[in-house]
Amino acid sequence: MVRLQTTLDMWKTIRQDTAQAVEDMPPEAVDFRPAESLMTFREIARHILNAGHALTGILLEGTTNLAVPEFRDMLKKHSTALPPEATQAELAAALRQTLDERIAELFGRAPAFFAEEITRFDGLRLTRLEMLQTIKEHELTHRSQLFMYLRLKGVVPPTTRRRELAAKQAASQTQPRS
Repeated sequence: MVRLQTTLDMWKTIRQDTAQAVEDMPPEAVDFRPAESLMTFREIARHILNAGHALTGILLEGTTNLAVPEFRDMLKKHSTALPPEATQAELAAALRQTLDERIAELFGRAPAFFAEEITRFDGLRLTRLEMLQTIKEHELTHRSQLFMYLRLKGVVPPTTRRRELAAKQAASQTQPRS
């Protein structure tokens, strides 16, 4: 069984790492794109910000059908007001703040709200909780892109640094002391 608390806790962890990736990218590389057809690092981060905020805004509004011609207008209505020229620090702060706000709003809803079925933009029927998982997975996909861009610029992503630190700490605790 999927629980709301677990889904939102996991999303918050993913978002913290997304924001950290934005802070970690060297300033001169924030507009880096590895190929002409791809989004820049900044564009991906803004896409994560706006998609998560807009899709949850649509859910909270009570919309039950996203497979409508005006779907893109619905997204625009709920996009953030962060200007395109925002600094990395502003973008990272907006990533953290907007999700914190949305999580508080989501926790204010009754369990029946999350059990209600809606129609996703591609016509798939799912519950609102399943849609939240979809939004979280969407961010996870794009966070992976950010991490690849970091790697291409010689920066170790925050999840890897955390794992390496934990392994180092564990190894130091198991070594015999003289």
